[in-house]
Amino acid sequence: MVNNYGSDQKTALQAKIDAQKIAFAPIVFQAVKSLRDFKILDLLNKHTEGLSPIEISKETGISEYGVKVLLDAGLSAEVVIRSDNKYQLTKTGYYFINDTMTTINMDFVNDVCYEGMFYLKDSIKNESPEGLKVFGNWPSIYHGLSELPEQVKKSWFAFDHFYSDNVFISILPLIFKNNPKKILDVGGNTGRFSFQCVHYNPKVELTIMDLPGQLNVALHNAKKEGIEKQIKGYPSDILDHNKEFPKGFDVIWMSQFLDCFSEENILQILTRAYHSMDENASLFILETYWDRQKFDISTFCLNNTSLYFTAMANGNSRMYHSDDMIRLIEKAGFKISNIQDDLGISHTLIECVK
Repeated sequence: MVNNYGSDQKTALQAKIDAQKIAFAPIVFQAVKSLRDFKILDLLNKHTEGLSPIEISKETGISEYGVKVLLDAGLSAEVVIRSDNKYQLTKTGYYFINDTMTTINMDFVNDVCYEGMFYLKDSIKNESPEGLKVFGNWPSIYHGLSELPEQVKKSWFAFDHFYSDNVFISILPLIFKNNPKKILDVGGNTGRFSFQCVHYNPKVELTIMDLPGQLNVALHNAKKEGIEKQIKGYPSDILDHNKEFPKGFDVIWMSQFLDCFSEENILQILTRAYHSMDENASLFILETYWDRQKFDISTFCLNNTSLYFTAMANGNSRMYHSDDMIRLIEKAGFKISNIQDDLGISHTLIECVK
């Protein structure tokens, strides 16, 4: 992989323009979100001929003043255009109401990250999730996940599931190529991967290893789906490095999991996994690495998601460069047998053996 990234070829004027866009970015974000939430963008999507501020005000119940200031901001954000005092939706504006990824990303940033990001500097200094205090007093967001406000929880899980669900279907044949009988799903959260494994091969036995709060949700969901006989639970604080991994599994699975921890903790987790495996077992690690992306915008999203981990999740994890993860995998004693990029949305699957 290429280790260089980015360039500095802009003109001085363009660089200054872009600097102003960054300076006002939080305000632009809230303006576009308001245009979306007040259904102004929806209204313009229906009326392709355009609408005046007065017409929009009557349709939405928002004052003409409110409509105008939001539309002015929308012009600069390029989500709307103005012609003969009528406003129309742009292609960019279209994505804010019709694209699932854009909706999920905006809701995640607003509901989960926005308020807590005020404490980013403190989080960097202390290497702790100082922004999490806007929701509760937990050592990490994972300890408080089941207790987050409902809207926050909804946006968190929507974000998590959107990026994982889109990749699970494509990787199941890779996981089951050697017909594993028992799989350990580490950090299995609500159990979505484990459930897909059971639906893919009803004979497989899944054990979800996670914090008790998440595990209770997963086992409850398994019962609702009628697959509780194939799904087992192994309650564990993954960061208790004195506690061994359970043994006897053909496959150990870690999906969007290791990026939740610092390098020191990743090494400890991988080392414990290594010692729990026999010579025929495999470890699969599914992650999104910012250096292995096909598109620059993917890298942009991942690098900014890292700051969620800093301010909100645990203060010391991130979206990693693949070289860092490979170094830790090999330091734990593993040999990498296969790496496959471009799975799902931006994912890379690393298969490891002893």
